[in-house]
Amino acid sequence: MIIAPSLLAANYAQFGKDVLRANKSGAEWLHLDIMDGHFVPNISFGPQVVKTLRPLSKLFFDVHLMCSKPEILLEPFAKAGADEIIIHVELGDAVAPLIWKIRSLGKKVGLAVNPPTNIALAEPFLEQIDLLLVMTVNPGFGGQEFIHECLPKIQQADAWRRERNLSYRLEVDGGINNQTVGECARVGADTFVAGTALFGRPNMKAAVAKMRKIAEANDPALADLKV
Repeated sequence: MIIAPSLLAANYAQFGKDVLRANKSGAEWLHLDIMDGHFVPNISFGPQVVKTLRPLSKLFFDVHLMCSKPEILLEPFAKAGADEIIIHVELGDAVAPLIWKIRSLGKKVGLAVNPPTNIALAEPFLEQIDLLLVMTVNPGFGGQEFIHECLPKIQQADAWRRERNLSYRLEVDGGINNQTVGECARVGADTFVAGTALFGRPNMKAAVAKMRKIAEANDPALADLKV
């Protein structure tokens, strides 16, 4: 189980300090949401912020591009220190060349699916990606309520992974807290992006530990081992 605090929920006036908090929290990844004001109705931050934060942390930088023209951003974010770059399946015909480009930059490849989008659109790319991100809120703003109708999509993505013996990680992002993390783990998610539920807690280390414990308690694979 991987816990990935989302920088979107950090204090923008003290990004550096909040990254240091994440470093000490026991989380493995830091999730960075990049919004361009076109693909989603919000703007977050660019490659320079990632470049500035990179020397402060050894965490895996999970960079999620919610952008209408990610092709112009791949190289800047790769150079800034991204370990993985996630693009959206909603980009249609651009997806295949974008995957190739990310791979050519030596980075891991993620593919995201928004709540209204049929998960079947991701199926042709499953063998080419390292991570499939099922969005559990409509992207653009933090602090939204979890959309329970997305759970069958996670279940389907996990079924494909098992049936085809693939190894992509199954990530969820949006409204993840100590209740919904268990629901997602139960249907196959293994990577959990959480913003307010982690950065919003005074003791982030305790919050990460509790979230991990709940996820592991609901992991079907671990449950099978206990029987």
